[in-house]
Amino acid sequence: MSNKLYVGNLSFDSTEEDLRGLFGSHGTVESVAVITDRETGRPRGFAFVEMSEASACQDAIRALDGTDFGGRTIKVNEAQDRRGGGGGGGGGGGGGGRGRY
Repeated sequence: MSNKLYVGNLSFDSTEEDLRGLFGSHGTVESVAVITDRETGRPRGFAFVEMSEASACQDAIRALDGTDFGGRTIKVNEAQDRRGGGGGGGGGGGGGGRGRY
């Protein structure tokens, strides 16, 4: 398990400090990144929290996933690693299923 968590369905008022406080009771918080819209700068309703130990991440997931935070039921799970594979797929040749005979 990695040490990075995805936190979804956050209130748009949630701050990095709020999340540090929430997750800090489960272990040492290394970093918090509240994701914002590139154009407007407004929060997008999710964040990433990096903990110092994988066991702290597991504890946080068990304790916080599905709980109320800021008036919303948050989703907490292991963040998916976006490095590596990349490139979105593509598939295909063909012509949409209609061949010419």
